[in-house]
Amino acid sequence: MTSECYFYMFLLIGTKVICDSLEDHVSGGGITCPLGYFPCGNITKCLPQQLHCNGEDDCGNRADEENCEDYNGWSLQFDKHYTKDRYNKMKSLYASQTKTPECLAGAVPAECTCQRLEIFCDAAKLRAVPSVSSNITIMSLQRNLLRKLSADTFKKYQDLKYLYLQNNKIRAVSERAFKGLFNLTKLYLSNNKITILKPGVFADLHRLEWLEMMNNSVAHLPDKPLCRYMPRLNWLDLEGNHIHHVRNVTFISCNTLTVLVLRENKISSLSENSFSFLQMLDELDLASNKIESLPPYIFKDLKELSQLNLSYNPIKKIQIDQFDFLIKLKSLGLEGIEITNIQRRMFRPLRNLSHIYFKKFQYCGYAPHVRSCKPNTDGISSLENLLASIIQRVFVWVVSAVTCFGNIFVICMRPYIRSENKLHAISIMSLCCADCLMGIYLFVIGAFDLKYRGEYNKHAQLWMDSIHCQLLGSLAILSTEVSVLLLTYLTLEKCICIVYPFRCLKPRKCRTISILILIWIIGFAVAFIPLSNKEFFRNYYGTNGVCFPLHSEQAESAGSQIYSVVIFLGVNLAAFIIIVFSYGTMFYSVHQTAITATEVKNHVKKEMILAKRFFFIVFTDALCWIPIFVLKLLSLLRVEIPGTITSWVVIFILPINSALNPLLYTLTTRPFKEMIHQVWYNYRQRRSKKGKSGQKTYGPSFIWVEMWPMHEMTPKVMKPMLCTDSSDASVTSQSTRIN
Repeated sequence: MTSECYFYMFLLIGTKVICDSLEDHVSGGGITCPLGYFPCGNITKCLPQQLHCNGEDDCGNRADEENCEDYNGWSLQFDKHYTKDRYNKMKSLYASQTKTPECLAGAVPAECTCQRLEIFCDAAKLRAVPSVSSNITIMSLQRNLLRKLSADTFKKYQDLKYLYLQNNKIRAVSERAFKGLFNLTKLYLSNNKITILKPGVFADLHRLEWLEMMNNSVAHLPDKPLCRYMPRLNWLDLEGNHIHHVRNVTFISCNTLTVLVLRENKISSLSENSFSFLQMLDELDLASNKIESLPPYIFKDLKELSQLNLSYNPIKKIQIDQFDFLIKLKSLGLEGIEITNIQRRMFRPLRNLSHIYFKKFQYCGYAPHVRSCKPNTDGISSLENLLASIIQRVFVWVVSAVTCFGNIFVICMRPYIRSENKLHAISIMSLCCADCLMGIYLFVIGAFDLKYRGEYNKHAQLWMDSIHCQLLGSLAILSTEVSVLLLTYLTLEKCICIVYPFRCLKPRKCRTISILILIWIIGFAVAFIPLSNKEFFRNYYGTNGVCFPLHSEQAESAGSQIYSVVIFLGVNLAAFIIIVFSYGTMFYSVHQTAITATEVKNHVKKEMILAKRFFFIVFTDALCWIPIFVLKLLSLLRVEIPGTITSWVVIFILPINSALNPLLYTLTTRPFKEMIHQVWYNYRQRRSKKGKSGQKTYGPSFIWVEMWPMHEMTPKVMKPMLCTDSSDASVTSQSTRIN
């Protein structure tokens, strides 16, 4: 007996494990597909999600080209392809006939047309319902001036089946307005100004199947069951009204209701039994309301539901088993919802789900069995690649190489440049170190793009939540902020020496090093503070695949948003204004000195060189920072910014200063050029003398300006400088020339 018990116990455990495994991995027709793939019908073949509906038969049985359009839930399809088309085709058919069908309704008003038993009084400027024969079956009063539907208005039209009252100005509907319409099947009241529905207004509409009341001002549904007198109602559209609450009794008798549209209302809460009696419901649209939470089992009785839309509601959390009972669901809309607790478990029971819509494309990785998942990119990344565009993937390596090589080259060559101001050289080398970090950041982004190539959706959420992404984002912010502060410091130092040349004191080594250390400490603090408090900042660096906290859309938390605004619109904007103002002051000072000088021609030429240098420095700063400032302002105004723009800013615009700073501050300066001339001259001398030693090498007679290269200044006019900073040489020479 003991062995038999063990045998049965192991048998049960094995069965449980197998069932759980099948539940985890089987989707569609029983085919096991990896994450991000879908099965080709019943054949043993899986394809990536990006091949779904691409116009080619990749499966071989065209299974990948099925269900391309989201026709789940038949309200939009039926309304588009049946009701409206039927009505329009009917009118066009009548209009195209050479012989007008005979009117069987007797005399009709001059503003109306009649074919058989159908009356059309569209756009006839009618202010009241016309009196026509009682045996009509269709009455259309669209686009008129009706303001009220009085009692017994349609009482005599007991054969009426279709009543069109759209696009009028109806405000009040009497409780007996539709009295006697026992055969009415479709009633259209959309685009009016109806504010209230009285409990007995639909008392005689026993055969009504279709009720459309879009874009009215109804704030409250009747306290009594809405379908009490309409047992056949299967389509109800209340979109664009002002409904605040859905009571338990509202749909208690709507047993045949198939489509219920409640989007764009003001519904703030739902009770657990709001939809319990809608067991035949095929589509439920609750999008664009104010629903903050969903009761745990609100959808438990909707076994026939194929389309559910919850998009653009301020839902803060979705229960793990919220959709477990929706076994026939084919389309699920969750756009605009930040699902903080998203898991694969949420969507695993939805075996028949074919279309799903998220706020972030990274969420698609949690529903791997769904063929069509939107959005499939955020402009930066896609389901396949961390960097969606081939241009991004190429240029991230190009910009990274240029940035790293340029700054490392300057760091290595700077000690060999003969310069009297070694402290300024230390500042430039510190700037190159900061800019080099931006190149390293881009290099790592490119490396992870290669690592995840073709299967990024498998790793997207884990990557953005990982410590690697957090540290990488911190590295980018460290590079950006240290570079900004160093440029501001260098600019202010130059500005003081040029504007006040006779007051310029020799910078002390201790002061300069202290300032540089302080700048790096501030940079580290700014970069790593968001990592110190996860509750306040949340995933500050993990809002996109490149881990840069630009936050062009609304930030996940108020703390992240405020911190991002302070950094980009506070510190960086202030630094940019200081730099522009300082360069303008320097240029104006040199311009005034040139006006008072005697050698006007030479000074005009030098002034043009200054103007070009000034233009390029300010232009690169503006090209880098102004787009970021604009994006931050637009995000504060809640303007939706495409992710493609963010990718261009991070990969192309942001590294501009880091790549061009070596060129502007070192490679194009006079000392560097003279060093290159010296190396080249010595190389030629060695070749000409065939290795003879003792040859006197060429060296520059004066260490020229690092900021402003004055090519035309002659050595004979140079006198000892009062300012030891090499960048002041040109201005000091102008002052000595004036004296």
